[in-house]
Amino acid sequence: MDWEERIRAAREAVPRGLALAALSLGLGLPLFVATVVAVALLPLGVGLLLAPRALAGVRRFADAQRRRGLAWSGVRVDRFERATGLRALRDAATWRDLLWLLVNVPVGTAAGLVPAALALWAGFGLVIAPVAAGSGAEGDFWPVAIAIGLSAAVVLVLGAPAVLRLHARFSAALMRPPRRELAARVDRLEETRADVVDAGAAELRRIEKDLHDGAQARIAAVGMTIGLAEQLVRTDPARAEALLAEARDTSGQALADLRRLVRGIHPPVLAERGLVEAVRALAVVLPVPTTVTADPSARAAAPIEAALYFAVAEALANVAKHSAAARAWVTLHAPAGGRLVVDVGDDGTGGARIPAAGGLAGVRRRLAAFDGRLAVSSPPGGPTLVTMEVPCGS
Repeated sequence: MDWEERIRAAREAVPRGLALAALSLGLGLPLFVATVVAVALLPLGVGLLLAPRALAGVRRFADAQRRRGLAWSGVRVDRFERATGLRALRDAATWRDLLWLLVNVPVGTAAGLVPAALALWAGFGLVIAPVAAGSGAEGDFWPVAIAIGLSAAVVLVLGAPAVLRLHARFSAALMRPPRRELAARVDRLEETRADVVDAGAAELRRIEKDLHDGAQARIAAVGMTIGLAEQLVRTDPARAEALLAEARDTSGQALADLRRLVRGIHPPVLAERGLVEAVRALAVVLPVPTTVTADPSARAAAPIEAALYFAVAEALANVAKHSAAARAWVTLHAPAGGRLVVDVGDDGTGGARIPAAGGLAGVRRRLAAFDGRLAVSSPPGGPTLVTMEVPCGS
């Protein structure tokens, strides 16, 4: 790095340091106190409303530091998905973020003020002191002030970015997941990869069977019918015409089979209009009155939207078959943190569970391939809420 780049980096470090100090002291400390108070109020019931919001705020604050560390200093801290709501209290990642939030108050404030302090000393020694000395002020203080200012300027250029880098590494050391969590994540990835391979093979077998038993058989029948019509076209035109009409009907049935097969692989409405409109199309044909509410930012990569579409379709099919519900609803929203959340609920009899095998178990495996989650809340008597959560950017 040449001197011009060093000077530019030091110039950027000063406002960044002030922002870091202001956030650490002005926002981090009140957020930590509010979170502790909210958790302490859980036995009184008030904390049931306050604690999830406070914990979500801690998560957003910690994730903002992850982004700052990467953007300012190139220090990457992997962000592992954590439980939401009150379940976050059982997540070790939440307590690591809280520990970092507390320790960061003095550390972040001090680290953020260092570049600004160096800039003040450099400005005083290199600007104010020479002006005062040139105006005829007496005393030996001014040469010393100039020397201090020059030293502060050198330290600022050479060391200010390093101070922010050290803070980023300090944050990474506290917020980085432990090795056992990394190992557990690798195990989950291996398991979901095996599930995806198995599901892909099963899907290929299903497509092959559908083609063989449906469209392929009908197309073969069309060929045979047309062959018979060719033989009869001169000797029995009426019979040949009837066979051609039969071949036309069979070809239409084969085309319908192919369209159903394509919709089962990737519905055209999903490709043309996106996830929200595709879900609305599912709700329209459901026998249970269903409302769909969507956040405009609820978008994700095409493979994720396809997985969510089939997941919602399975959940709505269960509503129609088993819930005895008078109404149902689907909500799509993208809360902070890069997640897409889809809730499918109904006011039915409740008692729904995720079986070891079956529709919802398959949905859970499909979402797990994208590092997603499926949760079911369905007490006896209802209501039932199926929550699907996946990363938007996967």
